[in-house]
Amino acid sequence: MNSKVFMVVRILLGLFVLVFGLNKFFHFIPFGEMSAEAGAYFGALSSAKVITLVAIVEIVAGIGLIFNKYGALLALILMSVSVNAVLFHATLAPEGIGPALALLVLNILALYGYKDSYKSLL
Repeated sequence: MNSKVFMVVRILLGLFVLVFGLNKFFHFIPFGEMSAEAGAYFGALSSAKVITLVAIVEIVAGIGLIFNKYGALLALILMSVSVNAVLFHATLAPEGIGPALALLVLNILALYGYKDSYKSLL
């Protein structure tokens, strides 16, 4: 992947997860209406403080990707957040699947850009 394209993908992914991670603390992006099942699932994650952990991971990963520190590791960790976001929206809240798919695509592109870092693992 071209280094300029990879830099844009990396920074976009970093900004994306940083904004959504900060939103979990400061609530500056309003939530739409959720189904009862989605609300119950989100409520259970919130009461167990899982959402707080995900927010911290997103903020750290966003900052790391923007400044290109530990990007390969953070992109790999973010893959679990991306897949879970897509699965949540695909099964419980399909009206908001667009940003989740964008997150997944950016994350896959970032992983592809860091593919040389993973050669020793694979």
